[in-house]
Amino acid sequence: MRSVNHADQEILIECYNRSLALLKKNSGPMGINAASKSKKAEGRYYASIFGRDAAICSLGMIVSGDRELITSAKKSLLTLAKFQAPNGQIPKFVQPEKNEADFWYAGCIDATLWWLIAIDFYARFLGDSSIRTRLNKKIEKALYWLHCQEHQNLFLLIQNEASDWADIMPRSGFVLYSNVLWYHVKKIYDVPNIKKTRYYFKHIFAPFTRSIPNSRRARILTHYVKKEASPTDFYLSFVNLSFWGPDLDVFANILSMLFGLSSISASSSQGSAPPYPSEQPAMAQLYVAAQTEFPLSIP
Repeated sequence: MRSVNHADQEILIECYNRSLALLKKNSGPMGINAASKSKKAEGRYYASIFGRDAAICSLGMIVSGDRELITSAKKSLLTLAKFQAPNGQIPKFVQPEKNEADFWYAGCIDATLWWLIAIDFYARFLGDSSIRTRLNKKIEKALYWLHCQEHQNLFLLIQNEASDWADIMPRSGFVLYSNVLWYHVKKIYDVPNIKKTRYYFKHIFAPFTRSIPNSRRARILTHYVKKEASPTDFYLSFVNLSFWGPDLDVFANILSMLFGLSSISASSSQGSAPPYPSEQPAMAQLYVAAQTEFPLSIP
């Protein structure tokens, strides 16, 4: 890995300062909008508070130490909580000024996941658990909704097509990105069956091993992949009954490293887990880059 020189450092500082300025510009009385207000943005509803966007932005706003941004992050999370559906789902986006919430066509699973992650991050990073206490019932409803999306034998989330940020991608069934987030949510909220989630995550998204899953359903899922797909050093982007994602979801694979799903030293209560992608050369190189040059983590 090459070191960051002075010129690179100056560019990074400039990018950082411009990012803070844009976050402040896009912050309103109810939270952070996904885009600056303009006729085009408003026409496409981008000048609204998007669940996943606001939650992800909140992570950076919190660590910035800027009180204005921290306040905006908190407002965003509280606004999303206000528009939570009766069944517990956090909306794709909300327009508080119109008192409207949108839940996309086939649902938006990652908005609820990122909202939960951001709330926990706010509480722990700032040492302020009052937000978790205040939103406790909302949190329980969100976790219940996610439980309703979980396969009751494989303990992974199932989703419809185009139900996360990649809403023009044909990913469905067991999706890597969503299940990386689900595993992390299970860790931080002490959700039951996390070891089983990890076990089936390894088998389904990294099926190119000699290890055979102990579930018939999981064996059938991986059979189709092994029969026709070429082995890869990375996790598959999604797995459905008879089709899967041949594309590389870089974001989800990096998240798997940051959230502890690509380490080499893990096993589940179901027995020894299969070799993980991080043991492969390409994944190992990406893992080193993520851990050394870009030491981002969510404590």
